[in-house]
Amino acid sequence: MKFPRHLTPSGPQGSELLARERQQATFNPTDLSYFLYGKEHLERQSRLLALIEHDPVFDKSKRYYSSREERLRHALGKEKRLVELMMEHRWAYTDISVAEYLIDESGPFTLHRAMFIPTLQGQCDEQQRRKFLDRALNYEIIGCYAQTELGHGSNVQGIETTATYLPETREFELHSPTLTASKWWIGSLGIAATHAVVVARLITQGRDYGPHTFVVPIRSLDDHRPLPGITVGDVGPKFGVNTIDNGYLLFDHYRIPHDHMLAKYARVTPEGGEYVKPPNAKLGYGTMIYVRASIVRGVGLYLARAATIATRYAAVRRQFADEQGAGAGEMQVINYTTLQHRLFPAIAQAYALLITGQWMMQMYEEFTQRLQDGNLEMLADIHASSSGLKSLTSNIAIAGTETCRRACGGHGFSAFSGLTTFYADVLPNVTWEGDNYILTQQTTRYLLKTFRSVV
Repeated sequence: MKFPRHLTPSGPQGSELLARERQQATFNPTDLSYFLYGKEHLERQSRLLALIEHDPVFDKSKRYYSSREERLRHALGKEKRLVELMMEHRWAYTDISVAEYLIDESGPFTLHRAMFIPTLQGQCDEQQRRKFLDRALNYEIIGCYAQTELGHGSNVQGIETTATYLPETREFELHSPTLTASKWWIGSLGIAATHAVVVARLITQGRDYGPHTFVVPIRSLDDHRPLPGITVGDVGPKFGVNTIDNGYLLFDHYRIPHDHMLAKYARVTPEGGEYVKPPNAKLGYGTMIYVRASIVRGVGLYLARAATIATRYAAVRRQFADEQGAGAGEMQVINYTTLQHRLFPAIAQAYALLITGQWMMQMYEEFTQRLQDGNLEMLADIHASSSGLKSLTSNIAIAGTETCRRACGGHGFSAFSGLTTFYADVLPNVTWEGDNYILTQQTTRYLLKTFRSVV
């Protein structure tokens, strides 16, 4: 039985109430948008939106009725279409990430853009940039970042996967010696990736030099089947982000050529396997710093959207008579001070997080510029800042999103509010790319060390 479409609300239409509220603004919303995002970014967003908003590939109408397999298939279709549009309209590299935000759903290529490409940009030497990075930017290969293992996450030094150098064949042999050495939770690995940046223990000349990064082909470019010596698959349904294919990966004495070790900072000589150490052991943390900086920016967008939905709902929703008002009818719930005490802090926090995210990305860009000149002075500062702010901002965004959902009452429990999805998708930020408790401790240790150095 179809829901009746001829009925209307007993009170004013929601659109009328929203228009009335907007007319009371004491500032120009367009000017505020330019301040927050920049005119250039908003114009680019409008240009991209015009290309995708009427494209049937990006239709959302069946999203909440689809199985996980159907959602993954649909997400792959959207990724394919985004790449087609990128090629057709000659988008800049960052345009496709803006378009992904506009279609409101992460996909199987998300970690290709967020971690695989930034790692190649930061850790490839010039020859490797031509061999791997150019192909990744053109989506000829799809990659992921395989660091976390079943047995080790935050303790990167405890990673068990090995990469042993064999000078006689000039190859590295990757091996998963235990069950807990299985790469686990790796985004874009379950079904999409053809390649992985694998973090493994470098062993050469009989010595273990700890975790290093390697570019590893894992699936055939002809038929997408796992290559011999590779075990790979999907970890299954999750609490949220179910359009990203988190996967597992194991190696059985799997060999890769010598030039697949990322060699911008550390390398192994091809002839004898001598290890050449990097100028700073923490340079390998570049990908984590970038991703944490991106999280600081991204969680603000989640909270901003949640606060927008909840505030609009509060302006439309009417409950109980206004005992102090002259007119008849029920009162808009946004006028209850108890609700304002819940929503207004979330709005303020969203602004704070968005601006903090911009500052964090500017700091990262300055760091990368200095790094190109061999200047490492910012490394400790940006590592501590990105770690501490990732923890702080994600906690604020998650709590604020849930506050906004609850402020919408029963309707906030509906998937169609969007708030349940926001909460489920923002929640992993307390865990991935560094557990928040551990990151906070790292920042605290840095601050105490800095304090002692000046007192």
